[in-house]
Amino acid sequence: MAGLTLASPSAERRPAWSPWRETWRRYRRHKLAVISAFLLIVLIVAVVFGPFVWRVSINEIDFSARLEGPSLAHPFGTDDLGQDILARMIYGGRISLAVGLAAMAVAVLVGTLIGALAGMSRGALGHALMWLTDLFLSLPQLPLLLLLIYLFRDGLKAVFGPEGGIFILIVLVIGGLRWMPVARLVRAQFLSLREKEFVEAARALGASPLRQVVRHILPNAVGPVIIAGTIDVAAAIIAESTLSFLGLGFPPDTPTWGRLLFDAKDFLDIGPHWALFPGGAIFVAVVAINFIGDGMRDALDARRVI
Repeated sequence: MAGLTLASPSAERRPAWSPWRETWRRYRRHKLAVISAFLLIVLIVAVVFGPFVWRVSINEIDFSARLEGPSLAHPFGTDDLGQDILARMIYGGRISLAVGLAAMAVAVLVGTLIGALAGMSRGALGHALMWLTDLFLSLPQLPLLLLLIYLFRDGLKAVFGPEGGIFILIVLVIGGLRWMPVARLVRAQFLSLREKEFVEAARALGASPLRQVVRHILPNAVGPVIIAGTIDVAAAIIAESTLSFLGLGFPPDTPTWGRLLFDAKDFLDIGPHWALFPGGAIFVAVVAINFIGDGMRDALDARRVI
């Protein structure tokens, strides 16, 4: 049996290769992305489970404690009505993060659909969709955002309630104005992938265009879409905070992070903590999401050697 060789124990224990394992290996090489993912998870856990730990009411008024700085009783201080800022930030964080994720979902779905249609079309449809995309890209987003909020705010409030109507409106408007980069990115991926050999083989075997997209092209284009989606989450959080800061977002009794900044702007000299903590939460969330996007870009780009 001299010709036989035994596999070493280390080779037997070597984990099987998989795309997800390789993606995680490449992602954890990006130290800032790993730290950012940890910070974002901590932030999400805090806003989801925080009310079960910190049971102070967001509407509890105590004029004797108005504009107090951070203390054991109020770790983030109080506002001009003596309301606990930590409790209001936990409540508002749910809304701000939910708006970001929902608006990202709208932008990714619309952008992927339009980009896929434009990328698979070889005629006038693709040119018309890209013309529509360029038209939306040329529009000034903030003035248009303010105009749409002003026009449709009262109608949706009457149908879905003060909070539900504003949430639906903000998500649809922000998502409806953020799909264009996703559409251009998906179209570029489709134009490249539809000429690859594996797609040509599927087409030669009789695969329908829908099957080519769902089984062969879209799974290979999902990486850049995920990266664009993470960027859209950060942009949506900033847009919601901007609307709330301008007084066009959620009602005054709904303490989103942007609304807390709006309420604190007149007390920056005597109560800077009121603006510092919600502003810091927005900063941490946006920077963390951007670094996560950078890490996912490196992890999902097979052409980069890490």
